[in-house]
Amino acid sequence: MDCSMCASPPVNDGILERRRMTMADSASKLSVKTEARPAAPADRWWPLDSLRSEIDRVFSDFGSPSIFDRAFSRMPAAFSRGMLAVDLVESDKAFELSAELPGVDAKDLEVTLADGVLTIKGEKNETKEEKENDYYLSERRYGSFHRSLELPRGVDSEKIEANFSNGLLKVSLPKTPERQQNGRKITVKAA
Repeated sequence: MDCSMCASPPVNDGILERRRMTMADSASKLSVKTEARPAAPADRWWPLDSLRSEIDRVFSDFGSPSIFDRAFSRMPAAFSRGMLAVDLVESDKAFELSAELPGVDAKDLEVTLADGVLTIKGEKNETKEEKENDYYLSERRYGSFHRSLELPRGVDSEKIEANFSNGLLKVSLPKTPERQQNGRKITVKAA
């Protein structure tokens, strides 16, 4: 085999010698301290972080939230997945529905009734801006929410009322007179 092609190109020995001397001089001027330190723990979870990132990317492509969404996010949970959390309490004369909607304006809120289904939907727009001498901060957050609930039997749909004040939505779902009289108390006997 001919190694004429394998040989290194000619190098100026004077240049290499100057480089060696410069490196030797700079190496002698540095003081190196060595300390015994405990080894940093290896990140055992990095493969799972990579997997999680990939799953998040796939789910975001479909427009659905990932099953690995973090428990706490910048937006309240009611808005992060678009599902509005509500409380529904039954009294003798009505069902009372309430939902906390901090930062939502009444003009951005809609309550509708169609085919026995009550729907609450809206949008939250929040803008924050700070200007100081040495910085400028501008944040915008948007989120929409909706919730549809099938009305219980015996609700008088003509008398439903909704009130919104200080970020709290209250919807009163009055019972029909028949539904109010429908129940009776059953006495429990001790054995």
